[in-house]
Amino acid sequence: MTQREYKNTFDEDEAVGWHAIDKTIEKIYGNVEPRHYAPPLHFMLGGEDPLDGVSIFDSENREFHRHLVSYGMSELYYNEEAAGGEFSKWGFEFTFRLKPFAEDGDDPTWVVNLMNNLARYVIKSGRWFEVNHVIPANGPIRVGGNTEIDIIGVAFTLDPELGKIQTPHGEVAFLQMVGLTSKEMKRITESGSTFDAVRNVLEEIKEYNPLMITDLTRR
Repeated sequence: MTQREYKNTFDEDEAVGWHAIDKTIEKIYGNVEPRHYAPPLHFMLGGEDPLDGVSIFDSENREFHRHLVSYGMSELYYNEEAAGGEFSKWGFEFTFRLKPFAEDGDDPTWVVNLMNNLARYVIKSGRWFEVNHVIPANGPIRVGGNTEIDIIGVAFTLDPELGKIQTPHGEVAFLQMVGLTSKEMKRITESGSTFDAVRNVLEEIKEYNPLMITDLTRR
């Protein structure tokens, strides 16, 4: 089932959060049908992946890259008890922009796995992510394959195109994960103020890479 077919099994009043995300994305990609990766069994029914799915778009903005957007960290389906809140569920969705990497083949499904792993962390710990948070990966963020990859951490920034939206359940921020090199991670961990150090590193990257596209070959 495609993303559009799955979404259309619910009317707009039922899947208000999902439709709100789609309307925001459509402002950038129009009616392009993304490649949607959904779990075989929903999390609430005993499935392993917390996210309802991740959509992958091909973007030509600045340079060709894959743009991944999650569904499930915010309230996707109408919930009367949660309606009108300040934040929709956890208050964000994950995004990731990746320059094509030869070993990925057609799509970087490892990013889908990464997003689900982070979603599991949020659910189990009760701790959420915000802009300028950072996560060390203790090795290449792309598990398996090329061990020479020097992108060993991710920082969160606001997706430059999707930003924040208001939904019937509250605010949703599209938090983009940005890959960081070992040198950048060292600067951050050795800093007296991690928050400020992450912000400074991201601002430097943004100067030459406005969309914060992750390149696994960057050193």
